Amino acid sequence: MNKIDDEILTNVAAVVDACGLTCPEPVMMLHNAVRDVAKGELIEVLATDPSTLRDIPKFCTFLNHPLEKQLEEGERYRFWVRKGGD
Repeated sequence: MNKIDDEILTNVAAVVDACGLTCPEPVMMLHNAVRDVAKGELIEVLATDPSTLRDIPKFCTFLNHPLEKQLEEGERYRFWVRKGGD
């Protein structure tokens, strides 16, 4: 396990459960969560909409929030986003 995996397991500041929701709701929920955490904190996003595989990385790039890791677990997707600069 690497440093980011250790941090993900112990230091997630917020979890966004967007399972069962479709675009644009998962990204909107992530956007709201970003507002609620401090700069540098991690947000975990759970989703089932395949479009999140495209939309969440684009959101992160556009708003300068590092996407630290993403996993596909069957039909469920997990993302760890670090709040960057506002």
